[in-house]
Amino acid sequence: MSLLRSTATVGVMTLLSRVLGFVRDMVFARYFGAGAGTDAFFIAFKIPNFLRRLFAEGAFSQAFVPVLSEYKESGDHERVQWLSDRVAGTLGGVLLLITTIGVIAAPVLVMIFAPGFIGDEQKYDLASDMLRITFPYILFISLTAFAGGILNSYGRFAIPAFTPVLLNLSLIAAAIWLAPLMDRPIVALAWGVFIAGVAQLFFQLPFLRQLRLSPRPRWGWRDEGVQKILKLMLPAIFGSSVAQINLLFDTLIASFLVTGSVSWLYYSDRLMEFPLGVFGIALATVILPSLSQKHAREEPEAFGRTLDWALRLALLIGLPAAVGLFMLAGPILTTLFQYDQFLVSDVEMATLSLMAYAIGLPGFILIKVLAPGFFARQDTRTPVRIGVIAMAANMVLNVLFVLAFYLTDTPGAHAGLALATATSAFINAGLLFRALKNEGVLHIQPGWGQLLMQVTFALTLMVGLLLFVNAAPQQWLAWGGIERMLQLLLLIVASVSVYFVALGLAGVRPSILRSST
Repeated sequence: MSLLRSTATVGVMTLLSRVLGFVRDMVFARYFGAGAGTDAFFIAFKIPNFLRRLFAEGAFSQAFVPVLSEYKESGDHERVQWLSDRVAGTLGGVLLLITTIGVIAAPVLVMIFAPGFIGDEQKYDLASDMLRITFPYILFISLTAFAGGILNSYGRFAIPAFTPVLLNLSLIAAAIWLAPLMDRPIVALAWGVFIAGVAQLFFQLPFLRQLRLSPRPRWGWRDEGVQKILKLMLPAIFGSSVAQINLLFDTLIASFLVTGSVSWLYYSDRLMEFPLGVFGIALATVILPSLSQKHAREEPEAFGRTLDWALRLALLIGLPAAVGLFMLAGPILTTLFQYDQFLVSDVEMATLSLMAYAIGLPGFILIKVLAPGFFARQDTRTPVRIGVIAMAANMVLNVLFVLAFYLTDTPGAHAGLALATATSAFINAGLLFRALKNEGVLHIQPGWGQLLMQVTFALTLMVGLLLFVNAAPQQWLAWGGIERMLQLLLLIVASVSVYFVALGLAGVRPSILRSST
């Protein structure tokens, strides 16, 4: 299967998950609004979710897949089974210990990750209680990522990409049907997270059985393959997940800001992650096994061409996604969330942070594309150094931007946090790109200058269209839900059509997408 077709497969499955994710967030906004309860839940969900992205989707997957590819290339199925059994047993054992500690230490973790809650006993106790329920999610979802890594290495991309749908279905069901039965309705969402973790893991097991790779967990801490994964994984924790650390640092500072800040950042981040997940993460998921195989086969030219192809695709899709998200931030938030408990003021505040995140979207996508260029070669040290620099820059910019909002008496200090994260994403991506070029790994193919001019032309027409046809904020608020959705859909379809028609008129041909397999 070609890289483009595989990326499309993962993208479609991720699109389904993200659409359901929006339905989930619309349910959250309608039933719970943006207040103390939702702030507490988002902290209780963000901590294990952060660890999921850090370990499961980040460092573990990027260390496990290249090593598994080496074993797979040997053609010895028993070696692959041996590695899978030891990784399952070791990973499961370590995670069980971490989960136990996390459940016991939930109040301490809330104190660390949301110190602004300490003075508010209701928020603090509620977040601690829910974190005890949500923390085991890291155990289940990390084992799910282990299963997904095996499936991806064998070209079975659709199943791991579909799996997150179960999380959204579980949370929607919990909000609608379980919450009314509980004394503290918001706690139902925590149980929805727990149930989703179990469901996601067991959903993938039958497909491993089809590959004759059903895990038989064995403790294998000293196993050669396990040790190799661990050595790659430890530094990769920083190198692959700086964006997540930055987002968590945003939440920490936001806990000191006005009530609602955590929720505004959450909804903004969710919308920014829609194009990032549908395209950026999908592309990264597909190219990592491909790059790992090319490295194992010692094909440096093909390796470099694959990276160049991925960067061109990131440019063609990532830039219009960022521009569209920036210009339609208000209409999107109004259409999806401005009902019942989610107020007009919530839309205004969330719009500010979404626009800031949108600026950084190309940087986030580039990180997803460039990082596999290191991990596939089992180089985790370089992304660590770059990641630390970007993380330090984000922390400094967080403080500076928030202070700038306060000193100038500008509303929306939380937007300064989003802008700092966006800026640090470009710093991270720029340093990754320079390192790959200096190491001679990335082979830039001819035609980049022309492609940049073609994309600029198409974006100009797209921006002109949106400026001309987009309605005023007051009109969006006056429309009902159906009218909003129809208008938003019309704007998106029109702008996407204009962009791609303009690309065609400028001379961009579909063959550019098929330049790598």
